[in-house]
Amino acid sequence: MLKKLWFQVILGMIAGLVLGLFLSPSAFAIVDEKLSFMLAPWIALIGNIFLALIKMIVIPLVVSSIILGIMSAKNVETLKKLGFYIFPYFILTTFVAVILGIINTTIINPGSYVSKDVIAQMNLANTQVTKTIENISIPDMIVDLIPVSIAKAELAGNILAFVILAIFIGVALLNLKVEESKPLVDLSKSLQAFSMKIVEWAMKLAPYSVFGLICNITIKIGFQAISSMFMYILTVLFGLVLLLGFYLIIVYFSSKMKPFEFLGKIKEVQLMAFSTSSSAAVMPLSIKTAENNLEIPPTISKFVIPLGATINMDGTALYQVSAAIFLTQLFGIELSFFELIVLAITTVGASIGTPSTPGVGIVILATILQSIGVPLEGIALILGVDRILDMCRTTINVTGDLTASLFIKRVLGIK
Repeated sequence: MLKKLWFQVILGMIAGLVLGLFLSPSAFAIVDEKLSFMLAPWIALIGNIFLALIKMIVIPLVVSSIILGIMSAKNVETLKKLGFYIFPYFILTTFVAVILGIINTTIINPGSYVSKDVIAQMNLANTQVTKTIENISIPDMIVDLIPVSIAKAELAGNILAFVILAIFIGVALLNLKVEESKPLVDLSKSLQAFSMKIVEWAMKLAPYSVFGLICNITIKIGFQAISSMFMYILTVLFGLVLLLGFYLIIVYFSSKMKPFEFLGKIKEVQLMAFSTSSSAAVMPLSIKTAENNLEIPPTISKFVIPLGATINMDGTALYQVSAAIFLTQLFGIELSFFELIVLAITTVGASIGTPSTPGVGIVILATILQSIGVPLEGIALILGVDRILDMCRTTINVTGDLTASLFIKRVLGIK
């Protein structure tokens, strides 16, 4: 068992949690508060190095994987079928996630469980949330999807731009003669092999990185932040479980695979997603798991999973709409049926293209809150527990990508 990566990750998580509780000022506090906060970033150092290594090769890995995935389709007709089914599927499942989030949060009403004293202690008046998304028209947003400046897209962390670039390159290569496309295809193969090797090295740090990251989180948030927002956390987690149940139904009808069998085959991916909070970081492992454990053809896995890591953010969408409704309940804002529809559409749009890196959901949430009249300062209330929920929703995001691969395999009948 000790040789299994997933078991080592679990041990790292438990050890990090225990040490974090001992060092946390709001838990056992065996050391001075100042010293514990000084130790936290050093303990998290190896975890941040791990994430930096993965982020370093995300773009070359995404681009090369999609290009090779498109080329493995062999012909334009197969590619058309992939695109025809996968994009509506992603949008439909995101809408399902948002609707589940709205119904779940409305029924449980977690906003009514938060003490007014907690709100007062947050000092909302002095909290500022930086707005990073401009108010531009929908036609402008569509045009901006085309990556005119690759350097600008890289600086902004816009992985979606590179996905679209890779799709253009792949489709163009598929329409060229073999002797014309071969050099760039060979380059993509080398780029992918290089990226996989970096990931292989990084994975050796995974158990230690999980230990550092979990310990760092626990030191900073402790018991106080978790207990005051317990019902909100429970509501989001219950919504994510409902979404997981929806995925398991799709898996069963797509492959006749039983729920525990499916979860057993993808548990390593889920654990890595939980520990890193980044679907991009575990993308190589997701592709490997899809092909080896779920028997997904490379034609599908190397196209659907990189694409899904960028635009298939169902867990993030459910979290965003749950957080938005929670804050409306907290501030006593009544939403009409029409406003709920607008909120749902806004959330679906905001979740598509969300960079697959930790903490970005909070920034996207700021724009959603503005559209329904919630003070942006309300985000301060959920910042403390966001990292925990970020880990959980990322686990659901990668599960959704693997589910999509099984669905597309069944629909297209590719072996």
